[in-house]
Order: sequence, then structure tokens, then C-alpha cells
Amino acid sequence: MKPIPDGTADEMVVETTPDMGVKHLPMPMYSTPTMVGHFEALCLKMMIPFLSAGESSVGYKVDIKHSAPTPIGMKVTIKAKSIESNEKKAVFEVEAYNETGAKIGEGKHERRAIDMTRFGGNA
Repeated sequence: MKPIPDGTADEMVVETTPDMGVKHLPMPMYSTPTMVGHFEALCLKMMIPFLSAGESSVGYKVDIKHSAPTPIGMKVTIKAKSIESNEKKAVFEVEAYNETGAKIGEGKHERRAIDMTRFGGNA
């Protein structure tokens, strides 16, 4: 993997759907596992251009705070910025905002580059 320049950033907007919600509340809300999955998906997308042939990446560490609710049906903006990387790992600062502009989550996510031949496949 080639190092990702610090400050490299990207974002994506997701319209929340019922399958992304917490099921045990009276009003369905965007769930923490879904938010973490969105953080991971964006960071993976950001790493792809820097991976070498035969490499992919896996989530290694997640340190996330889910600080505010978001009703299902509302759009969520997921943001990530590279803060550290080398030939084996990339660390990202991540944030999520709902369509009212409220910050609903933040933290760090670390991914590791892997050699796909060790996992029985190709990148």
C-alpha cells in the first residue's frame, strides 16, 4: 500500500432506510452498527486507490461515539479524513451528521492492508 496523504478527505450521503434502524425503540432510529458500517465503507473506498495489486483492506480498530439520534428516513452525511498511514495501515477521523446539521457521531477508524493470497483470493 502507498501511504495516503494526511488530510485526504471524502464524504458520502446516505438516505436511511428501515433496515438501518434500531428495532427495539418505538420510533425507528439510525443504528450504531449501521453508522459504523458506513464509516468502514467510506474508509475502504478511500483506501482502494492506494492499495497495491493483490491487496485489499480490513477494519482493524473502531473507536466511535454515537452521540445523537436520527429518525429513519433522514439523510446522513458520512465524512472521513486520513490522519496517519504507512505501507500497512491507515487511520481516519470520521464524523456523521444528519440532515438538520447535527453531529450524530464521531471517532477514529483504522484499517489494515492485507495480502489477498493469504486469504485464498485475489484483490
